[in-house]
Amino acid sequence: MSKMILKFSAVLSVLILTTLSSNAAQISAYYTAPFASAKTLKSKLAKAGFKVLTTYSPASKDNLKIIVFTNNDLKENASKKTRGFAAIQRVMVDSAAKTVRVTNPTYWLKSFMQKEYKAGIDAKVKKSLGKALGKLTATKDVLKEADLAGYHFMMAMPYYEDMLTLKKGGIVKAKKKLFEVKLANGSTLVGVKMSKNTENFVDKIGVENAILLPYTVLIEDGNVYALHAKYYLALSYPLLSMGQFMDISSIPDAIERKLKKSLK
Repeated sequence: MSKMILKFSAVLSVLILTTLSSNAAQISAYYTAPFASAKTLKSKLAKAGFKVLTTYSPASKDNLKIIVFTNNDLKENASKKTRGFAAIQRVMVDSAAKTVRVTNPTYWLKSFMQKEYKAGIDAKVKKSLGKALGKLTATKDVLKEADLAGYHFMMAMPYYEDMLTLKKGGIVKAKKKLFEVKLANGSTLVGVKMSKNTENFVDKIGVENAILLPYTVLIEDGNVYALHAKYYLALSYPLLSMGQFMDISSIPDAIERKLKKSLK
C-alpha cells in the first residue's frame, strides 16, 4: 500500500508541476497599435517625451519604417555595465499592410537588464507609449516571463552574456552609423547599417518582426560588443521553429562579419 501511495504522490507531483509550467505567465515581445504614418508617430512620440534617434527601412524595404527612440528613463536604466542595449525601444510602421508594431518595454528590459531588472522600471515608459500610440494590444510572440533573464533558444545556444567582442579600441565608421546614445556610465549604444543582403533574412522568418533592425553595438570600456545573433534573433522571433532557424543558419556569422567591417 505504501508503494502505491508513493507512486501516486509522484504522479501527482508531475501533474502539478506540468500544470504550473503550462500556466506560467507569458509575455509578448510586441504590441500592435492603431495605424498611423511614420511622420505622425514620430511627432506623437516626441510629444510624449521620447527622443527619436532614427527612422530606418530594413533590407531597403520602402514600406517598412522602423522608428528607434529613447528617453531619460530608458537611458538611466541602461547606464550600467553591459546593460546599454536596454537604452532604446522601437516602432515599426508597415505602410503596405497598414500596421504598427511596437516593442514591449517589459519584455526587452527584463531580457537586457538581466538580474538588475526591478519591477516597475518599465511602467513610465509603457504609459508614455500608450499616450503616444493609443491602444496597445499584445501579439502572440510570447515567451515565459520567468525565462527572459536566462533566455536561450535551446541547449548549447548563447545567452545574453555571451555577447561578441567585435573589436578592442574600435568605433563605428561614420557611413555605417545610424544613431548613437551616450549613457551616463560612459558607454555608447550605436545603431549600425548593414547590407541589404545581410538583412534579407527577415523575408524567410517574417517581416513582421523586422523591428529587431537596425542591429546595435555597445562601445564600453574600450571594447565594441554585440549581442550574439543566435541569441538576439531567437529572442526577437519567439515563435521561431527549429526548421526556420536552420533556414537562416548562415546569418549569425554573416551579421558578425558585417558588424566587424563597420568598425575602424
